[in-house]
Amino acid sequence: MRYRRGARVVPMFLLHCLLLVTIQPVVLAESAWEEDGWLNTSIALDRVEMGDEIGCYGMPGLSWYNDPGAVAQTCRDYIENRLPASKWGDSPISTFTPTGLTMAQHTTIKNQGFTVHGDNTGLSVTAWHDADDQPDDLWDWFNLGRRGGSLELGIADLSSLQQAVADGGLVNMYWVGRINDATVRHDNEVVEFLTSSETTWLTTWGEVWSAWSAKRCFEFEHTMANSENGSVLTFRPLLTPQCTSVQDGRTWNVPVTWVVDVEGQDVHRVTDGQGDMVNIQGEQNTMEGWWQDDSGSVFLSVVNNQTVQIHLNNTTVQHDILGQTAWWNNHSAAVTVAGHDTTDMFRWSKRFNDDPELRFTWLVTPKPADEGGAWMTYAVVGVALVSVLAMLGILAREGVGPLAGRWPGAESTRAISSPIGDDGRSLDGEDE
Repeated sequence: MRYRRGARVVPMFLLHCLLLVTIQPVVLAESAWEEDGWLNTSIALDRVEMGDEIGCYGMPGLSWYNDPGAVAQTCRDYIENRLPASKWGDSPISTFTPTGLTMAQHTTIKNQGFTVHGDNTGLSVTAWHDADDQPDDLWDWFNLGRRGGSLELGIADLSSLQQAVADGGLVNMYWVGRINDATVRHDNEVVEFLTSSETTWLTTWGEVWSAWSAKRCFEFEHTMANSENGSVLTFRPLLTPQCTSVQDGRTWNVPVTWVVDVEGQDVHRVTDGQGDMVNIQGEQNTMEGWWQDDSGSVFLSVVNNQTVQIHLNNTTVQHDILGQTAWWNNHSAAVTVAGHDTTDMFRWSKRFNDDPELRFTWLVTPKPADEGGAWMTYAVVGVALVSVLAMLGILAREGVGPLAGRWPGAESTRAISSPIGDDGRSLDGEDE
């Protein structure tokens, strides 16, 4: 009877150990941090609706080097359970990764949904480390370069930033709002240059990557028809299954800018399904809209699958879809600012309330737990050890396991497993 009970205890013990191995790292990791409460407020949501992006920096208690998949998954859940990553998409696609990870580890992180890794990660494949370092493949975005320097006062270099913007391409700056207990001040001259530049698209990592991805899928529909007041050109860029399958559906449907030749004819309005679209000439932040330059070319910024109508004053107008511009709204450079190690989004962002055009990729991470909460880690370890020891004791009393015969009150394995009677005869033998 005891043998049977011991046999039942063994699988229960193994199941218990399995649960401890599975649950303990999660509990330990969660006990190592405190969430940024501002991520659950309207203040953070306002920043997202303005155009900021929420990305990942890391999770206290978990290591990018030891288990990058766990870091990426936990950080993704941390963001998604609190707010959308962007006004263009709910799931985060941008993350910080340290130098020294292998390509296989970066691929593991990508499989968790993060397709943009930065910055200066040390891989041989790169994107935008200079104006000519344009990405060709998806994995180029595993090593997003850093250009333009910092926003920090005393470290920022306005002249080098101006040169980087003039060179074009993606200018990826960085920003750390707090170092230990010291608040970091930003350079007002740098901010003034960025927000007043007429050639600069102020954007985020995810927007730039999604716009680059959209260029890999180039299909559209267009028709011209006469109207009472002239003619109407109907245009719709397509979002086909071939587009989304290439990126595993992990792109945001952001506006890209198309150039339409209408023979210099005046456009008096552009409409979509909700009414007149706004004129966005000179705008620096990603949005839908249109404008017409002095030569008569129309610059139309729309998301895929959006049908728009260009209303022209004249009839019988010949037209041609010339293609997409290099950057949104025909700007010559794109600028992103990555807020590294963002543990307090409210404090870090409120100083830029007077500069609503500036955009940030907030790489968020919870705050490490203070010393008062450190006991949780030891408590979890202690409970795990006590549980294992208790299970070993139960097994030993049943005469099973490594402590059998050595635990107080334990029966020997021989007494359980050897079916010999008191008279020395086998209990299974036949009577003579």
